[in-house]
Amino acid sequence: MFELQVEKMTCGGCASRVRRAVLSLDDAANVDIDLAARRVRIDADVGLEELKAAISGAGYPVTAVRAL
Repeated sequence: MFELQVEKMTCGGCASRVRRAVLSLDDAANVDIDLAARRVRIDADVGLEELKAAISGAGYPVTAVRAL
């Protein structure tokens, strides 16, 4: 499980796009988004670099990562 700091998430639409980006890699992933803190917790069968690339590719830069 990873906790990522994701910038530019400002609304529910942003959170939905981030969630879809993760689920496009692993449709069984558990994605928990704290919009106010701009934190995303992800439990998925995908590597960290793939997750970061998908979220960044959706337009939301990942600025910090913490393994949980």
